[in-house]
Amino acid sequence: MPFEWNAHTYDALPLPHVAWGQRVLMRMRLTGTERVLDAGCGTGRDAAVLLERLPGIDLVCLDASEQMIEAARERLGDRATLVVADLTEPLPIAPVDAVMSVAAFHWITDHELLFRNLAASVRAGGRLTSDCGGQGQLAILDEALVRVTGKPKQYIRFAGVADTEAALRAGGWQVESVRLRPDPLRLDDPDLLETYLATVCLGAYLNEMPEDEHEEFVRAVREAMAEPVVDYVRLEIDAIRS
Repeated sequence: MPFEWNAHTYDALPLPHVAWGQRVLMRMRLTGTERVLDAGCGTGRDAAVLLERLPGIDLVCLDASEQMIEAARERLGDRATLVVADLTEPLPIAPVDAVMSVAAFHWITDHELLFRNLAASVRAGGRLTSDCGGQGQLAILDEALVRVTGKPKQYIRFAGVADTEAALRAGGWQVESVRLRPDPLRLDDPDLLETYLATVCLGAYLNEMPEDEHEEFVRAVREAMAEPVVDYVRLEIDAIRS
């Protein structure tokens, strides 16, 4: 189930997501007149960059978090249509020509359902250009969580290339390219690492425990990590709507 984010704390962090968004935007093939869906738009950072480059885009920004959508509204104003919606449900939007997404799809465990819902909102021949966590991501954090909780990270799916290609085809997409790219983030400052973990990586866990237990839990996870590295592996997808 979707959970709420602390959008402003999230936006203030030294996020590698900025570079991931830049790479997604570089891979998109837009003329500047298309209707585009930003699926899992977060605080609207990538959407703002897209609108700076191509102000004629008709942009729809969708996220399951109301806090993220409010932060996106502060950033984008009336330059985009903002929608609170769950990507695991049929999308309440008119058809679009293209979909972009940065650091969102791994929060959904049923990727075939995800790609089917996206395909239903994209015109034939429209493109999907995305980045999310991929197979092998957060191995260091997983080991720490096993030490602290007895289980690896929950509520996510870090898919591999073959599984993603199969899910795309089943969901109504022609595969152009699917690849994995390691992109580790080292945070040597313990306080910064704990803030990062609490805000970006462990929100679903904290959502299920009393607030006065959050700090102790995050510190225990940080201390259990073999090194202060958030070992990201990115799954980059380029596909065409069948």
